[in-house]
Amino acid sequence: MKTNITYVTAIGFHIAIGLLIYLNESLAKIYFAAALVYFLYRILLVNDTQKTFEILKACAYFVGAEVFFRTTGGAISYEAGKYLVILFILIGMFYKGVSGKGYPYFLYLLLLVPSIFVASTTLSFDANFRTNIAFVLSGPVCLGLAALFCYDKKVTFKQMSQILMFMLLPILSHTAYVYFYAPDLRDVLTSTASNREAAGGFGSNQVATVLGLGMFLLGIRLFINSKTFGIRLLNTVLLIFVSYRAVVTLSRGGVIAGILCILIFLFFYYIQAKSKVKNQVIGVFGLFVTALVLAWFVSSSQSSGLTDKRYANQNARGVQKNDVTTGRADLFFEEIDGFITNPFFGIGSSRAKDRRIEIDGQGVTSHNEISRTLAEHGIFGVIILLILVFKPLDMRSINRKNYFFFAFLAFWFATINHSSMRIAAPAFIYALALLNVVNEKNPIHRKQLKEQQV
Repeated sequence: MKTNITYVTAIGFHIAIGLLIYLNESLAKIYFAAALVYFLYRILLVNDTQKTFEILKACAYFVGAEVFFRTTGGAISYEAGKYLVILFILIGMFYKGVSGKGYPYFLYLLLLVPSIFVASTTLSFDANFRTNIAFVLSGPVCLGLAALFCYDKKVTFKQMSQILMFMLLPILSHTAYVYFYAPDLRDVLTSTASNREAAGGFGSNQVATVLGLGMFLLGIRLFINSKTFGIRLLNTVLLIFVSYRAVVTLSRGGVIAGILCILIFLFFYYIQAKSKVKNQVIGVFGLFVTALVLAWFVSSSQSSGLTDKRYANQNARGVQKNDVTTGRADLFFEEIDGFITNPFFGIGSSRAKDRRIEIDGQGVTSHNEISRTLAEHGIFGVIILLILVFKPLDMRSINRKNYFFFAFLAFWFATINHSSMRIAAPAFIYALALLNVVNEKNPIHRKQLKEQQV
């Protein structure tokens, strides 16, 4: 009961934060500073056995809050979310070290370096070298360091649930803010294009990505962290609430990724569960589907059918669009062409965006991390992608206990293919897949055995 009360209180508190920041956006800076002080305090003062857990909670919280801080201008810089994850991870490395088995991720980090030297000769004269390099490489560096730290670190399933809860809470604040920002969608939705106003006044792609992450996290909680009817009902309502606002951004990638990851998680959770748990999963699945269907009907009604047309790849008049990727396929093939023409050392970090400024007059950033990595890193990019794909699978072949594993990898892969690595979420969640998740120890059972031996 205590855990449930704490969870409900935390949800209420974070929804209130979203409302207060909507009423006075300058409070976002206080929120950012308070969260930073709180987590640094926890990390530095907690005992050594809990250090890894506290660091992962801190990273998770700022991953969940990153786009909210960007939306409200609360952070000290646009890239603060990634930089703070890197900071917490470095603190963790100082105290807890890294596993020698994770050495491929050290190689991965080294392979990012040559593209910087190539960029020094290929970037245009007007380009801000430091800013462009930092923007493009902050995500990959964040992933590499987080993966190096997390590799084979032990956490319990209970601790993993808490880490994911800390990621969810600021997403609920963000969702509340978005809701109050545009409560009547009929005033802002006029076409089937991604809608900035419906996303709270910020980039709909990033907002949809983080709300899709919220759907994924709530789906997990609905199936494994809803022991009472009241908590199950609460998580269902929250899932409807978050899903509805994710869908009406009209940015499809985040929503599709969120649903895909829930289904992958459910598959692996179900096949590893005991018979009693399997029956519960089947029962809750009906509730889960009902929640998503209800969220869809509400969003369709509130958007006057625009969400239906958007997901059917139609314009507002119902005419089928020719390009389902909304121009992203062209960006993808441009970058593949960059790899083909510069296969060894690539075109250099940030050069893909820089070249579009020269040709088109605007620096459209890549939505696909795979094509960008190949174009900007060349043959080193191939090795980087091989490490990122096959090293986790190698770990999985040895330890199959973590039923989060494939869902986390799927979130990383789906996100980098529609939103690149603009935010820290795909980097950190990829790293979570590398944790050695174990069952909780039963101290009572051990005590009984000891008494029997005496």
